[in-house]
Order: sequence, then C-alpha cells, then structure tokens
Amino acid sequence: MQKAYRVLAVALLNLLLLLAPVLETDNGLRATSLKATPYRFNTAGSSIKFEAEVSTIYHQTNLEQSGLKRSIFEYAYKGYLVLLEQHKLSKSDVITICDFSQSSRNRRLYVVDLENKKILVNTFVAHGRRSGGEYAKTFSNSASSHKSSLGFYITEQTYFGKHGLALKIHGLEKGFNDKADRRNIVVHGSKYIGEEFLKSNRISGRSFGCPAVPMSDVSDLIEDIRGGSCLFIYYPAKKYLQSSKILNG
Repeated sequence: MQKAYRVLAVALLNLLLLLAPVLETDNGLRATSLKATPYRFNTAGSSIKFEAEVSTIYHQTNLEQSGLKRSIFEYAYKGYLVLLEQHKLSKSDVITICDFSQSSRNRRLYVVDLENKKILVNTFVAHGRRSGGEYAKTFSNSASSHKSSLGFYITEQTYFGKHGLALKIHGLEKGFNDKADRRNIVVHGSKYIGEEFLKSNRISGRSFGCPAVPMSDVSDLIEDIRGGSCLFIYYPAKKYLQSSKILNG
C-alpha cells in the first residue's frame, strides 16, 4: 500500500512539473515555477518593485494634488531609471517633468526631489509658438520649426545670453529631440510666462521651442537641475510613446 502511495505521489509531482511555466534564470539555466504568472523584470528590477517605487514617490510628493497624472510620472521615472542604468546622469537626485498635455495656464513643470520625496519647483512653462495656442498639439525636431520637441534630455551647463541666465539641455532621442543643441533649445526665463503675464493675457506666451519659465523662478530652477539631471517633456503623442527607445528599450 505504501509503495502504491509513493508511486502516486511521484506521478502527481511529475505532472505538476510538466504544467509549471518554465522561466529563464540569470545564469541561463532553466528553472520551474508553480506561479500562474511569470516574474517580470525591467530596468527597475522587478515590475513589483518598480510599481512600488512609483507609488511611493508619487503619493509622498503629492504630485496628484499638483496636477500631474500618475501615468505621466511613471513614464518619466521609467526613462530616468534607464538613463541611470546607462550611467548618463551625473545628477540623479532630481527629475524634471514638463507636462504639455496640460493648459499653458497651468503650473505644468515639476522638479521632483527623488531622495527627499518632495516637489522643489512647480511652475509655468512655455511651449513652442507653432506647437499650439493654449494647448500644445504638434511637435518637431526640425530647425526653425518653432515647435517644442518631446522626450528625454540631460541638463548641461549654464550661460548668460539674451534672456539672462540660461541652461543648455541635450536631447537624447534621435528623430524627436536630438537636434536641440543646434536649435539652441535651452531653459531660460521670460516675461511672457507666469502669473503676472496671465493677469492681462488669456493664455501664456510661447517660445521658439524652448521650455521657458517665469523670470522669478529661473534662478532656483536652474540651480536645482543643472549639471546632468533628467528632463522629460511629455505629450501623449502615439508615435513618440510607441517609438521612444528609452521608454521601450
């Protein structure tokens, strides 16, 4: 009788092993699991860890109350992790997000302190004059387009130009923003953006494609993000979201 039980137990175990999904381990060996859903990995480690990090930062920084959707922060954070993994960020404690899906009347630029989980700056930001009116709708990487360019950038050094203090940014995405340098797309201050301008104008002013911010905020903003941090300009453009190698790599 005991022998019959052992034979039955072995048969059941073999059946379970055959039904279990097969997973690839880090060293190339094959392993089995009884989980119905395989464990998924991405640049954040596990998808579970990534979701937990996104939720923690998003809620503790009160980004929802400030008008930034979680899905947009998730895109930004995913790209940030990719750049971090590729050792492209010299300054990794902050991330800047320009949400061009919002009205230009909104404070749609966010500088998030990832270490202390707080918003350092939440201010107005201009889009390109040919990108749209109150809302940005079209984008370009072409010279003289006077449109904004989507995607991920790395902040570089500061300089003084016709707008005063300004910050150079380097576009990382071929076909979307990699011509930012030759287009002179920079972060700078301007009088055509901000609360004072909106008191006498229906919509915010627009730039030649630069993410311009109010003069009252430009110094603190640039000080917080200069020197190799991640900047993400977002709009729900299907072509960009599906083609970005940083978001889909």
